[in-house]
Amino acid sequence: MATTYSSGEFYDRKIITTDLRQRCTDGHTGTSVSAPMVAGIIALALEANPLITWRDVQHLLVKTSRPVHLKASDWKTNAAGHKVSHLYGFGLVDAEAMVVEAKKWRSVPPQHTCTKMSDRRTRYIRPEQKLKVTMSSTGCSGQPEQHVAFLEHVVVRALIVHPRRGDLEISLVSPSGTRSQLLAKRLFDNSNEGFRNWEFMTVHCWGERAKGTWTLEISDSPSQLRSDFNVLGKLKEWTLILYGTSKHPYQSHGSQHSRARMLEIPSVKTPEPSPSTALHHEDEEEEEYTGPCHHECGDQGCDGPDSEHCLNCIHFSLGSLKTGRRCVSHCPLGYFEDSEVRRCRRCHRGCEKCVGQGSNECRSCRRGLYFYTEESLCVENCPVGYFNDEVQRHCLKCHENCMKCLQDSDRCTACQTGFSLAGMTCVPECTNGTFFNLEEMKCSPCHVSCSTCTGPGMEECLLCSRDFLQEEWRCVRKCSPGHYQGDNIEFPQRMCHKCEENCLSCHGPGTSCTQCRDGYNLVSGTCIINATCNNTDEVFCDMVKSNRLCEKKLFRQFCCRTCLMTG
Repeated sequence: MATTYSSGEFYDRKIITTDLRQRCTDGHTGTSVSAPMVAGIIALALEANPLITWRDVQHLLVKTSRPVHLKASDWKTNAAGHKVSHLYGFGLVDAEAMVVEAKKWRSVPPQHTCTKMSDRRTRYIRPEQKLKVTMSSTGCSGQPEQHVAFLEHVVVRALIVHPRRGDLEISLVSPSGTRSQLLAKRLFDNSNEGFRNWEFMTVHCWGERAKGTWTLEISDSPSQLRSDFNVLGKLKEWTLILYGTSKHPYQSHGSQHSRARMLEIPSVKTPEPSPSTALHHEDEEEEEYTGPCHHECGDQGCDGPDSEHCLNCIHFSLGSLKTGRRCVSHCPLGYFEDSEVRRCRRCHRGCEKCVGQGSNECRSCRRGLYFYTEESLCVENCPVGYFNDEVQRHCLKCHENCMKCLQDSDRCTACQTGFSLAGMTCVPECTNGTFFNLEEMKCSPCHVSCSTCTGPGMEECLLCSRDFLQEEWRCVRKCSPGHYQGDNIEFPQRMCHKCEENCLSCHGPGTSCTQCRDGYNLVSGTCIINATCNNTDEVFCDMVKSNRLCEKKLFRQFCCRTCLMTG
């Protein structure tokens, strides 16, 4: 989003700053210096105005950062008038400008999220041919809680199948024509997994209008490292997620956000007293302030030019005696307007907007929480019967048949009483011998061999009918060759188990074979290849037998005579 000083190559100049043990260093470099530097600048802005939010900080960075001497070939001015580059964002962070702006800043309007999905038509990505797909958006103008007129950041969520995703480049063009590179080619990215609902974000459209036609561009430039040049990439679907505000973020600020105007606040200058009159002035009372009051001050006047100098407020008072009070036109996020006493009162923790101080009086939630509408609560996880909607950050109700669901109301993971799970759908429970037919939406009979089943075929049994045995995924009247009848403690029914390898028939597990395949001879209930029954090493085989390892087939092969021919 923005840039602070650091260094690039080893020969670049480094940052000179304080060091341990009251010393200095001239070798401070990298993110070790740039990240703390911008954190410190933001801290200064917060000190100047403790009420600014994380979104206010982003807007302040966009408005006050400067391209100055930063060199890049892709500097461009977007439709909102902001100069931006992929290398430097909106430019170099300006600490003085940030603080001056922050002093008079009013919180931007609430952030809205507008989401639109493409149709699920597969589009092929052909090498050296740019794929362009468009999507028209109104910015959800018909939905007041989601309406985005002015953009902040934009996210593209894409489902792409590709044999080597490092060969792909992805760009997004806004309705105003601003092109953002979402993904560049990556020589060492050899993955064939593609992008399974990966999200790519840009801030280059900041301040632009959201309404219009958006264009997603995907280029495939095959490298020599690709294993299969005949397999085409496919764009399965993509989603456009717009973040921003329904109102202009700075319209209500008027001209007070101009840095030049902020520096024009009138001040009363008094000449420095001469030594002969200093004592006399010390004894005098402080002169009463006669300059202009802040525009939020009420009819009782003020004792200074700023909003914290008001004796009463036109709209609302924010803060306390301990932290300091100031007059504001509207209460910031995390507070609600108590009109009776004209005060901003703090919401319950977790609430971003509220109508009272109770935990169940929220109207929207802070970042990381979900809004449970029925109870007006902000929760970390939605209750049973609801799922976490990541777009609206709301708890949305599962389908009436679902007890629990995931991502969508009809993607069930547990069902209400009287229903059972078929895939991720809750269907009515059917009686034994029947299953729920999704095509006919009724209970249909299982195959005659099944007691319970998932479909009409003989290989779709879950439990077998009486007088039938379960053999692999089928129910049979008797075990087929190469199997023997036995019980399984994990299943309440009789089973057909597979005989030892190379054994055509047996009457139980282990050395109980009664007939071998061609090329094998039967020796003491075990099938031995080519009728050979020798030991590989006598000492080793004695150890095998003494440790009772002859039960393992591998050891029986190596120590045939010791395991099978001797007692």
